[in-house]
This record gives sequence, C-alpha cells and structure tokens, in this order.
Amino acid sequence: MPSEPARIRPYRPDDLDELYRICVQTADNGQDATSIVRDPRLPGHVYAAPYALFEPSLAFVAQDAGGVGGYVVAALDSQAFEQRLERDWWPALRASHPEPSQDLAHGLSPQEQFALHWIHHPLGTPDELARGFPSHLHINLVPRLQGQGIGQQLIATVISALGDQGSRGLHLHVALGNQRAAGFYRHLGFAELPADDVHVFTMNFGDPDGRAVLPRLQGGFRGDSHPDRAIERLEVAARAKSQPVTA
Repeated sequence: MPSEPARIRPYRPDDLDELYRICVQTADNGQDATSIVRDPRLPGHVYAAPYALFEPSLAFVAQDAGGVGGYVVAALDSQAFEQRLERDWWPALRASHPEPSQDLAHGLSPQEQFALHWIHHPLGTPDELARGFPSHLHINLVPRLQGQGIGQQLIATVISALGDQGSRGLHLHVALGNQRAAGFYRHLGFAELPADDVHVFTMNFGDPDGRAVLPRLQGGFRGDSHPDRAIERLEVAARAKSQPVTA
C-alpha cells in the first residue's frame, strides 16, 4: 500500500516529546546527534520546547503514517520572547544544567558546548535586525520527510501565521557547516545578510514603501489544509533563482 502523505497540522501539547526527539535527531548540522549528546533533551531545551510552550500558535508539525517527523516553531517578537525566556525558562535550566568548567567543556561535543553556552549566555537579537525582521523561526525534519517539499510547506504555514499576527519580517540563523540548509533558504528566496560566523537569512513581509504589511495569504493554512498561496509565493522565488526546492 502507498504510504500516507505527510500533513501539516497545528502543534498540540502531547507533541512536545516528539519535538525534543526530532531536535536531537537533527542537531548535528541536520544529522542525528543522539550519540554525541549525553542529555538527549538538551538541544530541544534551546531550539524547540520554549517556542512550543510559550508561542504555540506559531508551532506546527508534519505528521505521516510514521508519526510526527518535522516541526516549525517561531517567535513573533524575538526581543520580547528573549525577555520571557530570561524570566521563565533559562533560570530552571541554569540550575539543572550548570555551566561546565573549561576542562569539562573539552569533553563535550560542540553541540553540547553550544547549547549549554546558549542557556547561560543567550545572545539577544540586535535592534537593527529586530526593527526590520522581528520574528524568527526554527525548523527541523527527520530524513524520511526530507526532499518532499514538507519543509517548504512548514515555512509557508508559519509565514501565513506570522502575517496573521502582524509580523513585518523574519530572520533565522544557519550554522556555517550546514550548507544544505543554507541552500534551502536561498532557493526559497530568503535574503542573506553579511556575517562572519553564521548564515543570517531574512524575509521582508513589508511592501516596497517599507510599511509593516503582509497581505493575508488567502488559501494559506487553515485547519489541516495546505498553505497553497504561501507555497506558491515561495515557488516563484525559487524559480526566479532557477533552483529546485528540495526540502
């Protein structure tokens, strides 16, 4: 029998463990980091769980016959979200995950080092980035859902949701070692800002005059329907670059 196609649906509270699982299975530049992190929930503490818990209206999952295999999460106002984490999320994690000494850090994987550093020393969104691109997102897919357009659908869905909530633009960061992800965002028409140690991608929802307007994506995500108009917008950007969208 043919396999059940993946569908995009809103996040539910009982999906949280699945987000943690997917996050660690993609934490090594898109590859499985289960064998190199001692606490399998550590990556999810940084990149997934707080978004689903504090901004569930901007969290969506991709589910097929094998279960939940992908997600996208976002923060509408990055700076306000960072303040919320400083108040309601990081303190408990700092207590349960002490910052390692320099000697102990040498025995940790880069993924563990980065996550622990972020828990104790999170970088805030610069004002100049927040002014034009106040929202940000994280997206991950396990291998079985890659290369089917699911990532494209998830991003179109969250773009529609961000627009509905009044966002004027979003940004995201991609590690220099994750060239597949960087190519994916280029293919979707994201602009890339100059940076030395990370890829910084942005998408402006405003009109040419700079007003904070994102036209409602009629036919975008509603219930379990696919965000057709948002996907069409991304496909046009991809064709303009003469590159296929593979995620």
